[in-house]
Amino acid sequence: MLDRSIGEFSRFVIIALGCTIFGFVTDRWQLTLILGLGVYLVWVFLQQTRFDRWLSNGRRGPAPTNFGIWGDISDDFYRIQRRHRREKQKLHAMLRRVQDSTSALREGIVALEDDGNLAWWNPAAGELLGLRSDDVGQPLVNFVRDPGFVRYMHSQGSKSEPLTMRAPYSDARILQLEVTRFGRDEALVIVRDITRLHNLEQMRRDFVANVSHELRTPLTVIAGYLETLEASGQAPPGWAKPLTQMHEQAERMTTLVNDLLLLSRLETSERDSGRDKIAVRELVERLVREARALSGGRHEFSVECEQDSALIGDATELHSAFANLVLNAVKYSPAGGAVQLRWWVDGRGGHFAVKDSGIGIDPIHIPRLTERFYRVDAGRSRESGGTGLGLAIVKHVLLRHGAEMTVDSTPGRGSTFTLHFPPRKLVSETAA
Repeated sequence: MLDRSIGEFSRFVIIALGCTIFGFVTDRWQLTLILGLGVYLVWVFLQQTRFDRWLSNGRRGPAPTNFGIWGDISDDFYRIQRRHRREKQKLHAMLRRVQDSTSALREGIVALEDDGNLAWWNPAAGELLGLRSDDVGQPLVNFVRDPGFVRYMHSQGSKSEPLTMRAPYSDARILQLEVTRFGRDEALVIVRDITRLHNLEQMRRDFVANVSHELRTPLTVIAGYLETLEASGQAPPGWAKPLTQMHEQAERMTTLVNDLLLLSRLETSERDSGRDKIAVRELVERLVREARALSGGRHEFSVECEQDSALIGDATELHSAFANLVLNAVKYSPAGGAVQLRWWVDGRGGHFAVKDSGIGIDPIHIPRLTERFYRVDAGRSRESGGTGLGLAIVKHVLLRHGAEMTVDSTPGRGSTFTLHFPPRKLVSETAA
């Protein structure tokens, strides 16, 4: 730019000197200098006007051909224009490829602008959510009016868990939606049709519930006859031990069936039900009594519980969740081991922790602990009489109460299971 300014200044000086010399020859150097410089300024002004008119017209076509510094500026703009046009063509080609590829996806993709307004969506999303081309610019919640989805979109922070809901225009269709935020209040909504998976899962739940229900009657009859034989003393000689073992296995099967029925009910019931007020201290003291009865004096128990703490929820479900953790700690802690129970409240809500002194859990197993029938050590679990459903029941109870569980475990040093309840589930024990 400095070289161009020097060049233009040199051109101005040369014109001024030429006009001055010609003026001295003609003996009218002042008039000649004024006319020459005036013509130069008019020429520069005309070039500037042409360039300004080209800019005002949206830079259509190549830049005007000029000379001097304006010619250099025009050439620079022309090169920038060509480079911009090539980049724009590349960008359009890339966008076409992205749109073509997303249009071929079975999953729906919706791009949202500020305030959740519709910017773009692929055909799959249009079909699943019932969107039309003239819906651009309107809020997505105007078309997906499910209350759960509205809360899901308006909640702050990232959406770590997908939302499952029925399609807006078809109750027979089940959708799974997941939001990914980026940029400034922009977001992508991924929509999947999980109707088939949902139906298969429902069939599995119905099958398990029906089979479990049908097994209760024959198990009750078998257990009754076994108890009668044991109590009557009329069993053939040598049958005492087999009868005891059969009775134990019948009780184990009954426990398994009851757990399956409870888990099936938890999975199919509405979430966030139950308005019981549960005094946590009383619940923990009851759990300790049950744990001591199971332990038979083989373990040491310690309790730390804040007063005036109560939970809002289903009393039976919460007792089941708490008891599963406490009884597991007793089962997997060696004789003479310590079991610690603690309840405390802070700004994030209420927390119930159970710490055992068992062999601990390898971190590789922790993500799968709440799967039904998943066993870290199958042999030890069967010896302890566990059904493999306890932590699955805990998981679903927590889901129904808006809570979550964390596990802290080191092999050889025991494990700590902690339940975290949100502040909305807490109330003062003395409150009316």
